[in-house]
Amino acid sequence: MLNIILEIHILNMLPHVLLVLVIIALVVFLWYQLKFRKRLKSELQLLEKVGKHNVEYEFVLGTMKLSIWHFDVRTGILTFEHDFREKGNKYFTNVDGMSMDDSVSSIDPRDAERVGQSMADLCSGHKSSYHEIYRVPVPYDNTFYWEESYATIAERDVDGHPVKIVGTTMRIDERKAMEEALVQARNRAEESDRLKTAFIANMSHEIRTPLNAIVGFTSVLPDIEDQEERKSLLDLIHENTQKLLHIVDDVVNISKIESGQEELVMTTFDLNVMLAEAISHFAERLNPGVELKVGFAQESLTITTDMIRLSTIAKHLISNAMKFTQQGEIEVGYDNPVDGRVCIWVRDTGKGVAEENLERIFERFYKVDEFIPGAGLGLSICRVMAFSLGGNVTVESKLGEGSIFRVDIAIQ
Repeated sequence: MLNIILEIHILNMLPHVLLVLVIIALVVFLWYQLKFRKRLKSELQLLEKVGKHNVEYEFVLGTMKLSIWHFDVRTGILTFEHDFREKGNKYFTNVDGMSMDDSVSSIDPRDAERVGQSMADLCSGHKSSYHEIYRVPVPYDNTFYWEESYATIAERDVDGHPVKIVGTTMRIDERKAMEEALVQARNRAEESDRLKTAFIANMSHEIRTPLNAIVGFTSVLPDIEDQEERKSLLDLIHENTQKLLHIVDDVVNISKIESGQEELVMTTFDLNVMLAEAISHFAERLNPGVELKVGFAQESLTITTDMIRLSTIAKHLISNAMKFTQQGEIEVGYDNPVDGRVCIWVRDTGKGVAEENLERIFERFYKVDEFIPGAGLGLSICRVMAFSLGGNVTVESKLGEGSIFRVDIAIQ
């Protein structure tokens, strides 16, 4: 009877037990779902972060124009993970899957041996890092571009030998161009300092020569009673005074023009008359055997520009021709105006100028022949003044065949 009562009691409680078990199972299931959802959310956030990191990573590489490469030492194969180098040429070195030997052979012969040895030292373990800058030629173009590479050992075998090399390569054309510009600027500055030193020496000599003559002739002048001899000495004193003033005027003129302190004074005048006056200034000082001629395109030409500056240019060019012409002729003239511009020229049959010096002669203080009188400022002044008149001074010349200087300026 008792057993029957227990069985009935158990049967009555069984639904309640099953209900509790179901509730417990549901709680465990919900807990598991919440935990799984939380982990899934975390993994999704991590995946998103990794993706964002990769995008930023590639963006930085692209901005820097970098490539990332791996080199398997055992197979000798070079592979690229990313390559953002600027590919502006029709040929580009280092392609995916090539051997390191092929990569090195594509480098400029001037750098290939050095780069190859550096890479070999890294692969053998003699060095732990690699950094090289080298040129890469462009076939059929006779040009090259610059690359810079860094590399290090990423993996070793059990014996410590390098197995995997990881590196980066970047095109650095702009940086090398900037470096070259800085080197040229430094060279120009050093050359300018050298020329200034030479200028001071030249000026000391050029000023001392007429000054000594003035002082010397002036000191003996009171003792000379003969009028002809006194007149001769006075003429020499006057000539050397003019030379001294001319040197000082050159220095002052170029300083004023470059500093912008001297403004243009535009006047209207006859170009023929102005050139004739400039020619007459030198007519009596020609070297024996040299003829001074004119080649005016018109009988009269009225122009408007700064007459003083144009006259100064003409006088400097005529004086320059006289210095280097020992025989033959010097011709001064101009061509018919074209499009509001006129070209004045001075042609001589003198010693001429070597091709490599055709531009250098317009530099301040530069002298082709140190034995020719002058401070090396005349042609520089001509070009600076021509620029201020909206023009330029150019030269055509060959050694032994003379020169022709042209001044092309705007006229009104």
